[in-house]
Amino acid sequence: MGLINFFTEDINYRLKDKLKLKSWIKDTIKAEGYLLDELNYILCSDAYLLQINQQYLNHDTFTDIVTFDNSEKEKRITGDIFISVERTQENAVKFNVSPETELHRVIIHGVLHLLGYLDKKPADKKLMTEKEDFYLTQKTF
Repeated sequence: MGLINFFTEDINYRLKDKLKLKSWIKDTIKAEGYLLDELNYILCSDAYLLQINQQYLNHDTFTDIVTFDNSEKEKRITGDIFISVERTQENAVKFNVSPETELHRVIIHGVLHLLGYLDKKPADKKLMTEKEDFYLTQKTF
């Protein structure tokens, strides 16, 4: 199965349990009937992600994640997922969960987007949250 890479941009952050995270992400992709080609996670600051959001999506807002789908073949995943670690840490406090749990939710949220799940309409957002919750329960670390 394909590659998962983790990078950092403009922050000092050490991701824990990388091998277990990769296995969990791959299991999620497989469970949804897809194959993984390559997935790059770029962990960054709010400012860095805001710049990505402005430059590529014309959105002038802070966000916790921006997902770029680079897939060329049906049912095969290739993408770049940018995550603001600052934003996930703030949201962890807001949602009363651990920073690690919130980061993992956002990590799988990006994968779900690449799998075709949407989150703009209320019904889509509900399904996305249900999928996030389900896959978080599948995590064994």
